[in-house]
Amino acid sequence: MDALNQISTTLALTMGLSWASGINLYATLFTLGYLANTGNINLPADLQVVANPAVMGAAGLMYWIEFFADKMPGVDTGWDAIHTFIRIPAGAMLAAGAVGDLDPAVEIAAAILGGGLAAGTHATKAGTRVLINSSPEPFSNWLASIGEDIAVVGGVWACINHPLLFLMALALFILLMIWLLPRIWAGVKRIFRFITGLLRNEPRPSGLNSPQ
Repeated sequence: MDALNQISTTLALTMGLSWASGINLYATLFTLGYLANTGNINLPADLQVVANPAVMGAAGLMYWIEFFADKMPGVDTGWDAIHTFIRIPAGAMLAAGAVGDLDPAVEIAAAILGGGLAAGTHATKAGTRVLINSSPEPFSNWLASIGEDIAVVGGVWACINHPLLFLMALALFILLMIWLLPRIWAGVKRIFRFITGLLRNEPRPSGLNSPQ
């Protein structure tokens, strides 16, 4: 039973940090460092650096910037585009660090799975934001951003304190993500085709927004 608990705890931490980093890396790092410094988790040796005050300060500063950038229509999409090259590698590194000093093959496997999960959550977040930005009002951006922040902080806490429940919720999220991503991508392509048509001054298809 102890071995099963250890496996579920390690797996939940590995996948939880990857999942959260694909949504908001800086909130993930700051939350993890805070929980470590308050004695709520004993981090593996490779992750103890996130509890360093310098790392927490940098993560907190970047989260403060992202907090505002993530709520501005258009700016949030640009921010997500830049962070494609940050969140996914970071998710892979956190996953590898979370497995501790195990066989190098296990660390590489964790990095591959963690990077893939971070890529999936990042794509889901970024694509959803593009669709939300097609609406002229800003409130949906604020609600989405605040909801993501709460989910990240709550998810990191849950993967540490309730690993089995978190893994079950993560499995449901992955199934939902697999179902959503093709639909999100189709919607994003329609929006970009529309924008490209406007820039090229292409005529709208007959019947589209025509007077009644």
